[in-house]
Amino acid sequence: MNPIIHSIRHNRIPGQLVVQITDRCNARCPQCGMRTTATFRRSTLSTDTIRRLIDAAADRGVQAISFTGGEPLLDLPRLTALINHAGAAGIPFIRTGTNGFIFQHADRSDFTDRIKRIVDQLAATPLRNFWISLDSSVDALHEEMRGFPGVVAGIEKALPIFHAAGIYPAVNLGINRNVGGASTRELTPAGSSSDAAYLETFYHCYQDAFERFYQRAIDLGFTMANACYPMSIDVPESENGLAAVYAATTVADIVRFAPAEKRMLFSALMVAIRRFRARIRIFSPLCALEALVRQYGTEASPPPYGCRGGVDFFFVNAADGHAYPCGYRGNEDHGWVWDMDWPSHRPPAEADACRRCDWECFRDPCELMGPLLAAFAHPLGLARRVLRSPRAMATWATDLFYYRACGFFDGRQAPDYRKLTPFGTSSQRRTRGLEGLFNPQFNQKLSVS
Repeated sequence: MNPIIHSIRHNRIPGQLVVQITDRCNARCPQCGMRTTATFRRSTLSTDTIRRLIDAAADRGVQAISFTGGEPLLDLPRLTALINHAGAAGIPFIRTGTNGFIFQHADRSDFTDRIKRIVDQLAATPLRNFWISLDSSVDALHEEMRGFPGVVAGIEKALPIFHAAGIYPAVNLGINRNVGGASTRELTPAGSSSDAAYLETFYHCYQDAFERFYQRAIDLGFTMANACYPMSIDVPESENGLAAVYAATTVADIVRFAPAEKRMLFSALMVAIRRFRARIRIFSPLCALEALVRQYGTEASPPPYGCRGGVDFFFVNAADGHAYPCGYRGNEDHGWVWDMDWPSHRPPAEADACRRCDWECFRDPCELMGPLLAAFAHPLGLARRVLRSPRAMATWATDLFYYRACGFFDGRQAPDYRKLTPFGTSSQRRTRGLEGLFNPQFNQKLSVS
C-alpha cells in the first residue's frame, strides 16, 4: 500500500522532519534571531549525527525532510552529501534553500561559472525543492535587510542556470513589515480615525504589497513561491506554555502583528494568491489561510485543524541535536530521534490540539490533510464540519485540484501553465466574500493595540 495512504488510514500524516543543521548565518536580517550580528553561541550538528537521525527517521517512515539553518549552503559539499544520504535512505521529499548570499557579485566575470558549479552539485542529488529567500517587493530594501548588495540582480541572472539543470527554485517570502517598502513599513494606527479605518488601510496596503511581490518574483523568473508566516508569538511565551528553540523567532517589531492585523494580513495574502495562482505556482494553501483568518477573527467555526507537531512532525535543533514538536515548543524535549518511539506519539483530541503559533511548515500540511484524516477517523465530525462551513470545504477541495495542477510542487519539474489557467480569477471574484472584513460593527470588536 502507498505509505501516504497507509498513514492517513491510521490517523497519521506522513512524517516530516525539519533539521536545523547549523545556526550559523552570514546575513543581517533584522527579522531573524540568527542574523550574523546576533550574539549567541553558534552550533553545528556533526555529519555523523545528522546521518544517524536521517536513518532513524527513514526507519520510522518519515517521508519529508528539510535541511535548514542558519544558512545551509555555508558548507555545500556536506549539504549535498546529506541530501544524497537522505535519498539513499528512501526519503522522497527533500528540500533546502539559501538566504541568497551565493548570488552576490553578479557583475564579476566568474559569476556564471561559479553558480553553475553550485547548481550542478545540487542537481546531482535527489533534492526535490530548493528555496531562495526574498523579503520585500522592493529590491534595494531586501538587499539592505540581508546585507547583500546587488543580490537580486544575481538571482535573476542565476535562475536560468537552475532551470537548465532541472531545478526550479521557489521564492520564499518571510512575511514582515517591509514587504511593501514604505507603504507597509510606515503604516501605524496613529493618524487613523478608528481601529476599523486603520485595519482597512492595513488590508489594502498589504494586498498591494503581496501582489507587487508576486509580480516581482515572476519578473525575476521564478516559477514557484511560498510564504513564511510571521515568526513571532503574540503573547509572552510564559503565558501560553511556549519556549522557542528555533532562533529564527524574534520579538522584533518587524514581524510582530496584533491579532486583528494578522486577520487582515492573511486575508490580503489570500486575495493576492487568488490573483496570481495561474501565473506562478504558489504553495501557500488557501484553506490554511482561511483557517488563520477565522482563528484571529470572531468566527468560532470551523476551528483550524490542530497542529501535528510532536505527533507526525518534529524539529531538530542544532544546539543539542534533539527533536522537539516544533521550533516554538522547546519545553518539550523528545531527545534523540533514534531513541523516540514515534508511533507512541498519538494525536490529541481536536479541542486540545496546539494552535499557538502560525508556523506554516507544520500548520499548512495539517489543514491540507485534516479532512482526509477526519474522513477515516471521525467521519461524523467531518460531516458536521462540512455542513457548518461548506465554503471552507470548497476552498480545501480547490486547493487539492490546484496542488495536482502544480504537479504537487515538484521543484524538479517545469510548470505546465495550461493546467494553471483554470485557477485564474477576475478582480470581482477575488474580492467576493471579503466585504464583511470592513463591516464597522465587525471591526469595532477588533483591537490593534
